[in-house]
Amino acid sequence: MKKLWQLWMTSLVAVLLLVGCGQEEVKPENNNDSSQTEVVVDETTFPITMTDAVGEEITLDEAPKTIVSMQPSNTEILFALDLNEEIVGVNDYDNYPEEALEKEKIGGMEFNVEKIVAMNPDIVFAHESALGMGEAGLQQIRDAGVKVFVVKNAIDFNETYTTIEQIGRATGKFEEAQKIVEDMKAKVEEVKEKVAKVETKKTVFVETSDVPEIYTAGKGTFMQEIFDMVNAENIAADQEGWFKMEPEEIVNRNPDVIIVMYSYVDGIVDSVKARDGFDSITAVKNDEVVQVDENLTSRTGPRLAEGLEEVAKAIYPEAFGE
Repeated sequence: MKKLWQLWMTSLVAVLLLVGCGQEEVKPENNNDSSQTEVVVDETTFPITMTDAVGEEITLDEAPKTIVSMQPSNTEILFALDLNEEIVGVNDYDNYPEEALEKEKIGGMEFNVEKIVAMNPDIVFAHESALGMGEAGLQQIRDAGVKVFVVKNAIDFNETYTTIEQIGRATGKFEEAQKIVEDMKAKVEEVKEKVAKVETKKTVFVETSDVPEIYTAGKGTFMQEIFDMVNAENIAADQEGWFKMEPEEIVNRNPDVIIVMYSYVDGIVDSVKARDGFDSITAVKNDEVVQVDENLTSRTGPRLAEGLEEVAKAIYPEAFGE
């Protein structure tokens, strides 16, 4: 009787956790046995039915043994969940971890539908950000009988945590996903504690492309959340979303720090410093033009907390003993 009571309490706690977190319902298999009054429901019970970012329901009878990932952030999550052997196909631009370079490539924004179908994966993890060009192709994959799960385009840290747990649930790796999220949250708190001690708040400009079209992040963006978390003032926060800013306006706004978030231009830091009029900017005068790995801050996966730390170090190196 004691074991029976403990089993019932486990079920109740698991269900309350699911409802409280607003996460997908995990549906236990219905064996139509009316005599069975107790069903253990937890985050790794199969079969499960999950609803993706576009409202499509998929049911998985067991943890997938073969997986195709169509987005670098999905791939990083899957590898962090120790699913190297299960991953059979990845995006052309996947470059982390190194093992991803050894996987079969299925294309980029324009993916190879026939190749994916021929792989006959148990599940394909697509991404909401690629729906504009790829929606028809994804439907072709579904029509061929392959399960497709479209992962939501996370817009902040909390949604990133949810995505990691969601992929962990779909792959039978929920406990591992929870551990990844716990580690990320611990890193975030560590960074926030260090920058909270900064006495003088710095102004920052971030650019994601070079002249003649310099794009930056305004309010309502992932980068704005990062700036808020590291106690920095974004000089472009008076505008919404991602937008183009003219060099003259950057000079006028005179940021204390300039963060370069791209790597396609060789010697970009020196190039930024050499722009006309930039020698009057505080960031250039104080040699605080810093290049940051864009993958750490643009891929909403396990390394996002590292990206937060890298941005914080770029702005307040003294807070980290650098």
